[in-house]
Amino acid sequence: MAPQRYTYGSDPSQFADLYLPAGEPRAVVVLIHGGFWRSRYTLDLGAPLAEDLISRGFACWNLEYRRVGNGGGFPETLDDVAAGIDLLASAATEHGFDISTTTALGHSAGGHLAVWAAGRSLLPEDAPGGGRPAVPVTGVVSQAGVLNLERAHAESLGNGAIRDFLGGAYGEKYRFADPMTVIPLAVPVIAVHGREDTTVPLSQSQSYVDAARAGGAQTELVQVPGDHFAVITPGTDAWAQVVAAIESLI
Repeated sequence: MAPQRYTYGSDPSQFADLYLPAGEPRAVVVLIHGGFWRSRYTLDLGAPLAEDLISRGFACWNLEYRRVGNGGGFPETLDDVAAGIDLLASAATEHGFDISTTTALGHSAGGHLAVWAAGRSLLPEDAPGGGRPAVPVTGVVSQAGVLNLERAHAESLGNGAIRDFLGGAYGEKYRFADPMTVIPLAVPVIAVHGREDTTVPLSQSQSYVDAARAGGAQTELVQVPGDHFAVITPGTDAWAQVVAAIESLI
């Protein structure tokens, strides 16, 4: 069945596609695509993942958001991810499925956004995306996520992608955007990362997991074979490990 589109704002990028399995969903997965928060990358990256996951009985919410180059960046991207996930509550009511188990699955910059979304309730209410979420994230699987923004900025990952996303150098915005500043989370985070990843180095996941564990969080690093895109390629060993991580959270 073709996905059903829902909009959460007037901008062309403020929408999500709902994929439903043939029977009652086992749980819900929110897919957040990557691309260093830049506009040339879209939720099309998540479509093959959604198709694979619905065949396994999951409902999938493939989320689009404003990105750098089309009205996004800080704070718009964060506001969109928060509003887009909250819209899932309306879709669940319409179709009658349960959202009490909702896993955020994000790749690269989407991994950052997935972990950030899981910590929304810990942010000040006047922060981007802050306040009580309508759809709490109950677990996160980060796929080669950019999880340490200060380090990523220092290493100029994505040719200055963090500077472009946050609109400048290290400063106050990091307090509201960097997953490293909201530790520990109250939900489990599994960071799946390719050993041969040269786009987002393994140290991004390792440094987050080390800090989160030290803070008492339930988190795990799963190293897998392959490069930056193996974790979003159904049929690879890396994707099988991603699916196993999702399974473990339900």
